[in-house]
Amino acid sequence: MNILVVGGAGYLGGAVTDLFLSSKHNVLVYDFLLYEETYRKQLPFVYGDIRDREKLKKYLAWADVVIWLAALVGDPACLLNETLTRQINTESVQYIRENFNGRIIFTSTCSVYGAAEEELNEKSRLNPLSVYAKTKLLSEKILIDSNALIFRLGTLYGVGDEFSRIRFDLVVNTLVMRAAVHKKISIFGGQQYRPLLHVRDAASMIYKCIETKNNGIYNLHSDNFTIVDIAQRIKKYFSGLHIDTSDEMFQDKRNYRVSSQKAMVELDFKPKFTLEDGILEIKKLLEEGRVKNAFLTRFSNYLYLKPLFSEYESPLGKIAKFNL
Repeated sequence: MNILVVGGAGYLGGAVTDLFLSSKHNVLVYDFLLYEETYRKQLPFVYGDIRDREKLKKYLAWADVVIWLAALVGDPACLLNETLTRQINTESVQYIRENFNGRIIFTSTCSVYGAAEEELNEKSRLNPLSVYAKTKLLSEKILIDSNALIFRLGTLYGVGDEFSRIRFDLVVNTLVMRAAVHKKISIFGGQQYRPLLHVRDAASMIYKCIETKNNGIYNLHSDNFTIVDIAQRIKKYFSGLHIDTSDEMFQDKRNYRVSSQKAMVELDFKPKFTLEDGILEIKKLLEEGRVKNAFLTRFSNYLYLKPLFSEYESPLGKIAKFNL
């Protein structure tokens, strides 16, 4: 089977492509290397922009299955240029919907739920609060009547693979990093819930479902934790850690708990990694000095992209102020 992994050099993509290193499938990675300088993994690779339709079309014609991971990810990063965000997160999905008839595995986000008091399933009311969530929801609607399997992922955490950059703009990863570097964690509000999912559990599920016949939307998460709960779990592994809490609410209004029962029953989803696993692997990474400077902007989607909006130009030319 021919598998095209679009966005296969990213945080989640790195974990996904690791699973193909010894598989029976023919795999091709298509990626722009937005956050990377090189692609060194021993898999066939094409450097490409998903908005270069003619280039992408050739590889879509080759593929039996497309794993679509390419996106601008995160609320602050997507706000930098809403036009560009729509082009990448939604218009590109419309293009593959119209130009590819095979199997699509697409990653959406539990952020489409926004905020709610009750535990949410795939039939619950949707309330996207950000540009990022809104573009993902639009993409879901584009794909819903196609041969697509759509995963609404919880907030990812942990180490994905040995090559792709780790993200320190995700709640678990950044809190562990702050604990390791500053011995202090600052929490605003803290009672807001997040459904968490280890990046390698997300990757395993994507890989597992390549040959399934299931279509439609599935939540994927392992546990629902409040931000304060996450901080308290981290404190167990850092002696002398101070947790500074404030009643002042963070500007991010998301607050949701989800159920992944549908995926557990219909897809045999069994998350392997715990929050503690993720805490310990990031702690080890930092304490052994394997990340020289955890505050480099490339570890944050927003901080890395912000200056590029005024100074980066690709062969496709500029669109608005910035072009990937």
